[in-house]
Amino acid sequence: MADISPDQDLDLSFLYEIADGSTEFIVESIAMFLQQTPELLGDIDSALASKNWAAAGQAAHKLKPNLGFFGMPISQEIIQEVEIACKDGVADVEEIMKKFNQVKTLVNANLITLQQIKAEKEGEL
Repeated sequence: MADISPDQDLDLSFLYEIADGSTEFIVESIAMFLQQTPELLGDIDSALASKNWAAAGQAAHKLKPNLGFFGMPISQEIIQEVEIACKDGVADVEEIMKKFNQVKTLVNANLITLQQIKAEKEGEL
């Protein structure tokens, strides 16, 4: 399937399965992800910058299931590590920033791919 890109940690099989052939559902789900994900990444970024570990942990917790829903297990696992570290009080700030930046890079690449998939699917409506 052209919509699976392991290089970008993106597998939309689950989305297509639960969409049960509904292109509209796929488009709406992707649109919601495209809106919410940059906001959550921004929230985590801001919270980490201000050393607000509780807020960073909460935003990471909110992002985690979305990543799973969109078949991003690598990003989901790493953001869970960020969440746990933030909730535990962050022993190694540099390591947390490195992990978060890794997730941000992967997810931002996926956002571009998802925008393209959404545009293709909108053309089918």
